[in-house]
Amino acid sequence: MASSPEHSPETPESGSGERTEDAGRRGRVRLRRAAVMAVPATMVAAGLVILTAQGALGVQFAISGMPFTVTATELNGTGFEQFGGLDNMADGSPNAGDTGGQVLIVTSAIRDATLTKLCQSVDLGGTNLLITAGTGSQKVEAHDLTTDSTELTGDAAFDNIEIGNDASTLDKAGVRGPIGVFSQQADTVRIANLRQTNYATTAGVFKLPGLKLRFSESGC
Repeated sequence: MASSPEHSPETPESGSGERTEDAGRRGRVRLRRAAVMAVPATMVAAGLVILTAQGALGVQFAISGMPFTVTATELNGTGFEQFGGLDNMADGSPNAGDTGGQVLIVTSAIRDATLTKLCQSVDLGGTNLLITAGTGSQKVEAHDLTTDSTELTGDAAFDNIEIGNDASTLDKAGVRGPIGVFSQQADTVRIANLRQTNYATTAGVFKLPGLKLRFSESGC
């Protein structure tokens, strides 16, 4: 910025006024350049937020390729969506086998969910890493929950279900799948005796009361 009048030199012969004005011009140029450079980064960040909110980016990590089991005696959710997709392993993963490092999955998205007696286990070869939570009076709570599964079983009930939507138009859970992909959504979902084979899980918030993590000879 140029100097204010009260700080301008009294005698123009000194040349300090011209130097101050030149410095002010250079400062404004630097600020404009900085602003121009900041715009693309800001636009990219905003774009990522929008794409993530729409589910267009999918799972934001390379999966290990090791499936894990999730069970619960009951799941209750508000805002349910489901559509197909692909998960990708890290390049050179020893778990890729002949799959090319990709797993065909079904993504289930729930805006708000509670789970009773949650159990999660992964077979490490000879032993299982076992996680349990929500076995007491408090239930497990999850917000903006997504699971990528190859198998899901249980006794399910839905309110106001829509079947056959284009996945890119879903609006019940705040997630959108790929355009042209078959999907379904509902206002609410209840699944008793839930059992899933998953490759990935994400959640905005995940509360696990009574969490226990241990190794076990058996899984869920």
